[in-house]
Amino acid sequence: MILNYTYRIYPDAAQTKALNEWLETCRVSYNYALRELKDWIASRKCPIDRCSLESEYIMAADYPFPGYHQQQNNLPKAKKKFPRLKVVPSQVLQTNIRRLHDAWDFFQKRGYGFPRFKKYGQMKSLLFPQFKTNPMTGWQIQLPKLGKVQINLHRPIPVGFVVKQVRVVRKAVGWFAVIAIQSDIELPRPVPHGYAIGVDVGLLSYIATSDGYTEPRPKFFKTAYRRLKVLQKRLSRKMKRGNNYEKARIKVAKQHNHIAFKRTDYQFKLAHKLCDMADTIYVEDCDFRIMVKGMLGKETIDASFGQQRDILEYVAKKRDVFVGRVDHRGTSQTCPNCRAVVRKDLTVRLHECHECGYVVDRDIASGQEICNRGEETYRGTPEKQEIGSQVVLSGNLVLDKWRLSGATPRRCPPQGNAHQERGAMPTRESGKPAA
Repeated sequence: MILNYTYRIYPDAAQTKALNEWLETCRVSYNYALRELKDWIASRKCPIDRCSLESEYIMAADYPFPGYHQQQNNLPKAKKKFPRLKVVPSQVLQTNIRRLHDAWDFFQKRGYGFPRFKKYGQMKSLLFPQFKTNPMTGWQIQLPKLGKVQINLHRPIPVGFVVKQVRVVRKAVGWFAVIAIQSDIELPRPVPHGYAIGVDVGLLSYIATSDGYTEPRPKFFKTAYRRLKVLQKRLSRKMKRGNNYEKARIKVAKQHNHIAFKRTDYQFKLAHKLCDMADTIYVEDCDFRIMVKGMLGKETIDASFGQQRDILEYVAKKRDVFVGRVDHRGTSQTCPNCRAVVRKDLTVRLHECHECGYVVDRDIASGQEICNRGEETYRGTPEKQEIGSQVVLSGNLVLDKWRLSGATPRRCPPQGNAHQERGAMPTRESGKPAA
């Protein structure tokens, strides 16, 4: 089992200067390795029967591809030519080359996103991949060639865990250490059990659960945009690379960090709130990057639905709460009571079924349908699971077999009850509403 703990560290002036120099050296070495990689690719682009009228890269036909092992083995030779490489720990330079080839492998796998050159200041982290002994000594952490650095150990390392690697990250608000700890303990994966809810996300109601609870969408970026706009305007008037420009840039970066920290803190608290409400949670398995390309892309990015889902899965795993993903297609167009198709556009905020007369809020109906699909996919008999897979493959959300699969009729939650209030929610200890 591997966990990542993030702590704030406080290097002194000499250590801060050394870290900044190491980051710049890693940036230069990263760009040098990428340039070698791109030159090798460009030398293989020339057609066999003609050459470019301007210029052409010339490399021997037997010149090997500059892979990770070749570039890593060239580091000792490069240190003799470039003495600044000797200052940085050798393993930090090796992991820096590894980062480039991880990006190259990822580009080959998905077909886009070629690695780019990093500009001045864009290298933000260093990785110390291994330690012979425990680097934690009280309120200090021992890093190679840097010495002991003050650390705010706000929570201790659990007993039985050892420190595997440390990543030092530079942010506008200060320096952080992401410590990867490992143990032989293996937590069992949660299974569907207990009370289950379905969770629907949206821009009007940030979340809407199948039992009638809704959470209004917090507007993190919009509430802080006025201050950010002023700081960005001041930055645009400064001369680039000047001292005043750097001070203004740091203020803009701190404001962005403030927005990101607020969002992450809220999402962790919301994840714990959802885990208090149920033992099994079903969410939509959709690609939120598609929503970003729409008219409300800015609001979608601010809501950060994908990060919320990842945080929920992380928190639920630690709290023994099962989180399952279900097909998202047609959840808002299907009646959760009779499973009939009820077509409606985004302007219609109330679900009214023309077959069974079921009336409920649109987002809550979608959450109930997500819960239905989760029950059929993860808790049903093999016959129900086979029907669910047929529905996903065919794209048809209304099948006679699916309607007769034993779905329990739902009752509309009473309006204005305790479940609609922000502060009162059903918990596993308290009474739970009927499904």
